[in-house]
Amino acid sequence: MIKAVIFDFDGTIVDTESLWYKVFKQILFEDYGFDLGLEDFAKGIGTTDDILFNYIDDKLGIKVNRKSIQEKTERAFQSQRDILILREGVQELIGKCIEKGLKLGVASSSGREWVKHYLKHFGIESLFQTVKTKEDVEKVKPDPALYIKALEEMGVEPEESLAIEDSVNGSIAAVQAGMHCVAVPNDVTHFLSFHEKVNRYKTFSEIPIDELLMGQSTR
Repeated sequence: MIKAVIFDFDGTIVDTESLWYKVFKQILFEDYGFDLGLEDFAKGIGTTDDILFNYIDDKLGIKVNRKSIQEKTERAFQSQRDILILREGVQELIGKCIEKGLKLGVASSSGREWVKHYLKHFGIESLFQTVKTKEDVEKVKPDPALYIKALEEMGVEPEESLAIEDSVNGSIAAVQAGMHCVAVPNDVTHFLSFHEKVNRYKTFSEIPIDELLMGQSTR
């Protein structure tokens, strides 16, 4: 029986990924004339930025100025961040989990300051018993360390937990941690193929939470 639900953050609770792709693509094109496709950008979702930058370096045949691109992207992103909202249905799902007495956590490959800022901004930080970010582990997703750390702090076994993800890298981390996992892709990750053990839904409202919490198959 499920005792805890752990949410990914970027792209799952808030779709920061679609906006980040938009501004990152623009900066990259302005600085290097490189048109970054969505499928290539998606390879780096849910893990370290090195994956994406290594791909760009390889395609261009030069090493791009990563610090400059990241700083410009961050400024452009921050100038537009007011348009960000919680993904439709995620707050209702969180509410259902609370009603059922489940422990809640966040496991994100992003930085603590980034994640905490948005959790506070949307008034949901206090709903999570634990928040694990890249500062807490040596390797981020798809390595399972983030989920393992969160589970240890919550005192819950992997088979008693459910991960909510939007990306392939994140879902692999959850599966490797021994957790149950569902994915609700966003506009950036909707075309990706997920692990066979991951149940995929178009919206959060489609997730049959009662069946999942009882460990019943929904495939």
